Amino acid sequence: MFGLEALDLARIQFAFTISFHILFPAITIGLASYLAVLEGLWLKTHNDTYRDLYHFWSKIFAVNFGMGVVSGLVMAYQFGTNWSRFSDFAGSVTGPLLTYEVLTAFFLEAGFLGVMLFGWNKVGRKLHFFATVMVAIGTLISTFWILASNSWMQTPQGFEIVNGQVIPTDWLAVIFNPSFPYRLMHMATAAFVATAFFVGSSAAWHLLRGKDNPAIRKMLSMAMWMALIVAPIQAVIGDFHGLNTLEHQPAKIAAIEGHWENKGNEATPLILFGWPDMKEEKTKFAVEIPYLGSLILTHSLDKQVPALKEFPPEDRPNSTIVFWSFRIMVGLGMLMIFTGLWSLWLRKRDTLYTSRPFLYLALWMGPSGLIAILAGWFTTEIGRQPWVVYGLMRTADASSNHSFMQMSITLILFVVVYFALFGAGLGYMMRLVRKGPKTDEGKETNDGGPGQKRTPARPLSAADDDHADAGHSLTKEI
Repeated sequence: MFGLEALDLARIQFAFTISFHILFPAITIGLASYLAVLEGLWLKTHNDTYRDLYHFWSKIFAVNFGMGVVSGLVMAYQFGTNWSRFSDFAGSVTGPLLTYEVLTAFFLEAGFLGVMLFGWNKVGRKLHFFATVMVAIGTLISTFWILASNSWMQTPQGFEIVNGQVIPTDWLAVIFNPSFPYRLMHMATAAFVATAFFVGSSAAWHLLRGKDNPAIRKMLSMAMWMALIVAPIQAVIGDFHGLNTLEHQPAKIAAIEGHWENKGNEATPLILFGWPDMKEEKTKFAVEIPYLGSLILTHSLDKQVPALKEFPPEDRPNSTIVFWSFRIMVGLGMLMIFTGLWSLWLRKRDTLYTSRPFLYLALWMGPSGLIAILAGWFTTEIGRQPWVVYGLMRTADASSNHSFMQMSITLILFVVVYFALFGAGLGYMMRLVRKGPKTDEGKETNDGGPGQKRTPARPLSAADDDHADAGHSLTKEI
């Protein structure tokens, strides 16, 4: 059907499930650190605005964390069900790395998550802050191990192959493989940027509807400071990551650039736009800037970038896809930098919270970080093809021996269940965002607790119906 085989459906299924899953850990990483900052600032300044924001975002964090755990379990099972040959070949590396993630990160998060969510009125302030910090650290440790495993698949080292199986010989080399530091920094920073724009978008939504209070303003202010500082840093990290990829996966860079062949000793141009045609082996309708490809990728004006025709056709990634997914990621990144700079200009003019054109931009930029993460992930994973472990095992040799019918049925079931389950979860989370933080302006404040009139700590108790008809849905706006 449509020229697809069982292997294609297995790849589509994995791409579909991981696309859902990666969104939740990204927000979890960013929100956990954001919550730690909010509680730390509240303890230091005793400004109740930070406390109100903490209570508000902790509920959204809890819902997001739960969906991330559920979607992550499915990912683990797929290695055994759909990619059993890969598990047999490389499981001695990927299995322990994922186990370390559970032992060091998930247990740490789970151990302190209960205190963080339900211990506000039951433990001391310092202990509660410690629990929040531990959860934030746990999310970063989880990122460490997951990226170590995936980076090893991109740039494997520290092993030998015995009887058709990978046997680790140097665990430090396995973990700290050549691409790991760049991919770890790139992904962690992307999570912080995505969360900043998610927070900033929710603040802009409330300001556009006339809900203007110190908590909403603080949300937008903190989000835009993060965007201003971190988005340019992400661009620099991306440049280093690109140089590393050029060294270890030159075919991926050639596909990203849509660059098919070098001409004599001419420097490589940068193709801004075009349509790479894998059959005709050329990029149609190319809009080029001379020398710029060499300048960006080699930091010189005379060195050439490897071209796709230098690699056998069976070893070439799909340039049509990664060419555009990369440009979506970069384009959104440039918009993020622009948004941060605009916010600084408005801040100096004291119109950050009242400029409606800017607020609309901040609103529509809400999902930009998550879309950029997906685009970057597609670029990385599709650009690795046709290898599942780069240079060692092809994707075609890694899948389980399932029929086309079996893969079709499971793919349809995944699509239906995911949209129903996670659609409901995302809808509930957006409902919490739409309500906004509750404040006690002009009233005597308290820290909540039994019998106190304050937003409950339980996430599923936080979204009542008293604001269900307040304006248009945030999800419709975004």
